[in-house]
Amino acid sequence: MPVLRIDHAVSDFDAWKQAFDSDPIGRAQSGVRRYRVLRAVGDPNHVMIDLEFDSARDAEASRDALQELWGRVEAQGLIRSPSAVILEAVETKEL
Repeated sequence: MPVLRIDHAVSDFDAWKQAFDSDPIGRAQSGVRRYRVLRAVGDPNHVMIDLEFDSARDAEASRDALQELWGRVEAQGLIRSPSAVILEAVETKEL
């Protein structure tokens, strides 16, 4: 299952979370099956998001939509230095 890993700094986590929850790219319509929001323990304004998809094609399309969105959001100062990479899980194991 492809995962789109997004990583960026935010200026205000609560404001960013509100924008994230408004779902500006339409996650369900874009093929997102599940997502997870993570914050760095030592820096609550460092955010990572994992979006899971059934296909790499859907992950690529969402990455492209996000890159377009980031241009506007970054100009508003809500996020800094966004990056995204598409990953494929090789192994998962619960202990």
